Amino acid sequence: MMEPIETNLLSQRRPDELGEGLVEKASRYLGKADLAKLKNAYNFSQTAHEGQFRKTGDPYISHPVAVSKILADWHLDSPALAAALLHDVVEDTAVTKLDIEELFGVVVADLVDGVSKLDKIKFDSQEDEQAENFRKMLLAMSKDVRVILIKLADRLHNMRTLQVMQPSKRARIAKETMDIYAPIANRLGLNDLYRELQELSLTHLYPNRFKVLTKALKRARGNRKELIQKILDSIQEALSRQGIKATVSGREKTIYSIYKKMTEKTLSFAEVFDIYGFRVVVGDVATCYQALGTLHQLYKPIPGKFKDYIAIPKDNGYQSLHSTLVGPIGTPIEIQIRSDEMHRIAESGVASHWLYKDQESSLSELQTKTHEWMQSLLEMQSESGDSAEFLEHLKVDLFPDEVYVFTPKGKIISLPRGATTIDFAYAVHTDIGNKCVAAKVNHELAPLNTELRSGDRVEIITSTSAKPNLGWLRFVVTSRARAQIRHHTKTLQDHEAAKLGERLLGQAISDLKAQPDRITESRWVQFLRSYAGKEKKDILSEIGIGKQLAIVVARSLLDIDTDSDSHEMGQRTSLVIHGSEGMALQFAQCCHPIPGDPIRGYMRKGHGLVIHTHDCPISKRSRNDPNKWIDVEWSPDSKKLFTVFIRVLTQNGKGVLARIASQISEAEANIETVNFEPSDTTQYAEINFSILVADRIHLAKVMRKVRGLSEVLRITRLKK
Repeated sequence: MMEPIETNLLSQRRPDELGEGLVEKASRYLGKADLAKLKNAYNFSQTAHEGQFRKTGDPYISHPVAVSKILADWHLDSPALAAALLHDVVEDTAVTKLDIEELFGVVVADLVDGVSKLDKIKFDSQEDEQAENFRKMLLAMSKDVRVILIKLADRLHNMRTLQVMQPSKRARIAKETMDIYAPIANRLGLNDLYRELQELSLTHLYPNRFKVLTKALKRARGNRKELIQKILDSIQEALSRQGIKATVSGREKTIYSIYKKMTEKTLSFAEVFDIYGFRVVVGDVATCYQALGTLHQLYKPIPGKFKDYIAIPKDNGYQSLHSTLVGPIGTPIEIQIRSDEMHRIAESGVASHWLYKDQESSLSELQTKTHEWMQSLLEMQSESGDSAEFLEHLKVDLFPDEVYVFTPKGKIISLPRGATTIDFAYAVHTDIGNKCVAAKVNHELAPLNTELRSGDRVEIITSTSAKPNLGWLRFVVTSRARAQIRHHTKTLQDHEAAKLGERLLGQAISDLKAQPDRITESRWVQFLRSYAGKEKKDILSEIGIGKQLAIVVARSLLDIDTDSDSHEMGQRTSLVIHGSEGMALQFAQCCHPIPGDPIRGYMRKGHGLVIHTHDCPISKRSRNDPNKWIDVEWSPDSKKLFTVFIRVLTQNGKGVLARIASQISEAEANIETVNFEPSDTTQYAEINFSILVADRIHLAKVMRKVRGLSEVLRITRLKK
């Protein structure tokens, strides 16, 4: 465990005493040369922070020293300790990264830069700033995991001294810690740190609840002391009888874990019986299973409450056997059984790399998994569209309650609870997810939104012509799947929007009685000077989604005064609509136009071209800006089918719905949905259909067929 830093004692100690304490702790595992570098870093940091104080009243140097001491508990190397001492000098003093690089080397400078915040850049919102800080930190930690270890130690000490902050700031920092930093610590296997960050966050988020639970736990501890000792003795005795050498300990659940159980299951404190757990540490894997059998004979196991994290470790390298047993007075007790090596990794996670260097071989898989996870976060942040989306992905990724499923070749894939076959496909490979068309779960075809369970065998069926569907976002849960779907659809939308924008620009140029060849590449270059960093395709895409008006861009490219109406307009041309333009073109849900309907196009900013019928009430109300309305006409060779809604008033009778459906089918139309309108009498029924037709002529054919039935009294097309 890390040593809590008592800030009231720190303020009474001289800065040089703080440095001596750090060097003394580091001297237990570092050599003389490394200690000399550490002293230099301490002296430099102390000088840089001279005259600065924390809100606690402590000299500022006390904070970087405390962070370095936490890292020294993990036996991190001298560059990491030096970077911890220097991690705030770039932010809070005139010292630059170049200064640190010249004095302490590139490695230390990169670590400091990775931990530093982006305080000197102005952001539009707190969310943008938080997201950019995490983006930078992820980039740095993907290269060197020490970055995140320093940042976690920094956050831990800040949380330990948070009580001096304003309540609103305390709550914000505590929530960020609970949402991001504690889960990262858990994902890296730093369990002690994870539990302490959760506990400290709860203290500052809900101080009154924390106090009440602390008192209740103290009372319960006294009441159950004899029972706990009785269970400990019986476990030790049962294991000894089987010749199993083990270290058995009782562990009290954290207040946060008790609070979480109470809120999730709506329990009172008195109803939470399992506030104590027991840990059994043995010599090797085989003995773990032997101990499990012994304890299952001692106390009855509760069905469904056993997890084997030895055969299938968690992604953070955690391994143990978990079982919940019925105790001596009917109270459920939780048991963890693990080997010595598993215990070391369970407590220290990736920090075990430094703590136990004699265990390199056993840690290699953990390090590989950690590196893969960090790379996936890096990939995710590069594909997230904005700050809110990135933070959403990050939080989803940090809260996995795993299920374990198998590929057809027997490889185990770990996914969050609630994951679907699409999540599985993207977990296997991005291309598998993008080309997915169907899935088999346990050898049977299953819908793509099928929620997977541990033990399922999943096979993905792909097609080279397939592409991601935006509707998948309704049921996927992994950040990787969400990021890839959004990235692919955005790329596709940009491409389709650029094609539509090019057509709209061509139409606008024609309306201005100009020839397209008047707009040379040099005119484009001159035009783009006003749009730093943008290319021609970006402008065309913005026209396609309505962010720019084609007529305004055309005037600028032709060097026509935009504010003047003196330039003679030609006969306005119509844009031909095929219906297959993709996401850049939409058909209004208020009037559902189909080929044959007189139509107009409205450029809706950020959405693209929306097609309305001429008589649509919604379009009539929004015709104030003529530049946003486009003359459009249907292509005579459109191959697309369009949704149209019809309502049928019919006499009630046996088989009526079947006969109407048969007539629609005979007219070569497909039925999408059917629903019944409530009626005041049982004599008549109103049935609403949504059907797919090619155009108005096809619709008229369908309506004639249905109207020919003797039971049908009236059939009408619904526009909304």
